[in-house]
Amino acid sequence: MKKLFSLLVVAPALGLLSLSTGPAGSADPTAPTGLPIGSPLPKADIRVKDVSGKVITLAETQGANGLLVMFSCNTCPYVIRNQSRTKAVCGYAHGHQIGVVLLNANSGDRNGGNSFEAMQAYANAQDYGWYYALDDKSVLADAFGASRTPECFLFDKNGRLVYHGAIDDSPGDPGRVERHHLQIAIDEMLAGKEISVKETRSVGCSISRQE
Repeated sequence: MKKLFSLLVVAPALGLLSLSTGPAGSADPTAPTGLPIGSPLPKADIRVKDVSGKVITLAETQGANGLLVMFSCNTCPYVIRNQSRTKAVCGYAHGHQIGVVLLNANSGDRNGGNSFEAMQAYANAQDYGWYYALDDKSVLADAFGASRTPECFLFDKNGRLVYHGAIDDSPGDPGRVERHHLQIAIDEMLAGKEISVKETRSVGCSISRQE
């Protein structure tokens, strides 16, 4: 009994409780696992509906230099705080022949602020110059292991994942950004270099899935 008590006392110090991720500190055993670096583009031929009404696949939207997939939505405060940065980095990628697709996987809020009609209005207000598509029933989010908005996945020209995570190191405050993770990864990928930081922690709202 004494040994068991000692183990319980030292466990937090050893990081054995690091799986606790929920708001009350409890682990979520149903949370999807993130796509490993080096993985091929998943569900590349799944057809999704863009706000323009066009039906697309990730495979056909990939550019000559790769593909940027970002899980986003209309209502998350973190998406709103990151909106100018989202537009900047998506425009940067698009201008360098990297396909760009934003996906709204919030299937649990499909009759509310994340309806297809609301997505159309949002994309129009933001003047998106790239795809913003409906991930019905969170099929692609599940395949990617995406759990947050915004959450970014950058694939190279061979369709392999080279970066996964946040846009930069200060999702909540654009005035405190010190490192632009995604743009640096794009630049390194285009230069044929090894990505110096392949994964970062996405901070944002949980993707609302259907029950």
